[in-house]
Amino acid sequence: MREVRLRFSKQGRLKYISHLDINRALSRAFKRAAVPMWYTEGYNPHPYMRFSLPLSLGVESLCEYVDVRIIGAISDDEIKTGMNTVLPADLRILDVYGDFRDSSEIMFSDYVFKIQFADNEQALNKIKSVLESDRIFALKKGKQGKRKVFKEVDIKPLIDRYNISVRDDLIILNARLFAGNEKNLNPSLLFDTLIRCIDTDFEWKSISRISLLDKDYKEFR
Repeated sequence: MREVRLRFSKQGRLKYISHLDINRALSRAFKRAAVPMWYTEGYNPHPYMRFSLPLSLGVESLCEYVDVRIIGAISDDEIKTGMNTVLPADLRILDVYGDFRDSSEIMFSDYVFKIQFADNEQALNKIKSVLESDRIFALKKGKQGKRKVFKEVDIKPLIDRYNISVRDDLIILNARLFAGNEKNLNPSLLFDTLIRCIDTDFEWKSISRISLLDKDYKEFR
């Protein structure tokens, strides 16, 4: 038995399906591609799959990772080819390899936000003002006893770096966010907070994760 990591992309319409659905899609694809998986034991055996930092609904990604255990004679290239033959077009296996790092080493994520407003220049100045503030308060869901409440949390320390500009009739925000076990900023929460702070409706938006990095800003693999 050996353990391998698959790096895959999730784009287009598939950004709207949940992590559980991605899990099911990959599990069925492994079976259709005849990849000899190791299954857990017990009353409900299922293929062993371990994901690294799965994304929330509505976010595209070029760097999703899942670790699986293989019990048969099959090469990494055969796994990649077989999976891409049976997976939908918006879900692609980009790489398969056996020498990989523990997910606890992930510290940052790079994202690209593309946003369109009726007046991009005006929205750009408002967003810049928010990002340059000493504090950026987000509303996070929490609990107070049995009641669900919203709590104000300062997310400015969770933004490592950013740059923002208008290009091709879109506001482009490149942001490096903390993504470790102790510090983690959901890109959707950042987007929702910016929109709430500038009090301006957007016409279109896209959020994509393009890389995962360790504490030294080296690519996670």
